[in-house]
Amino acid sequence: MTAQHEHPDAGQFTPPMRTLAELREALSTWGFPGDRQKFEAELDAIELDDLTRVREITQTYRHRILMRYNPGAMAALARPTKDVEAELRRKLAEAAR
Repeated sequence: MTAQHEHPDAGQFTPPMRTLAELREALSTWGFPGDRQKFEAELDAIELDDLTRVREITQTYRHRILMRYNPGAMAALARPTKDVEAELRRKLAEAAR
């Protein structure tokens, strides 16, 4: 049995995504526009015997759905580029001291 990691926003909506069929359904219903098509294209482009790559792809798309329903993650994605640049400059200046 594998340990289940506690998501920081426990209690927040999370669609079932334990199987490829559930992940496909979640991408169609809850994913970002075009995610389902990109997921299928990425899977079609690899050998199914490459289990490491299959796992990487499925984890990436599961994460995208989890991120979409995390208010903090969506707020971070919505930040203007100028704000992010200013924060990075400030952090680099602090690190240089």
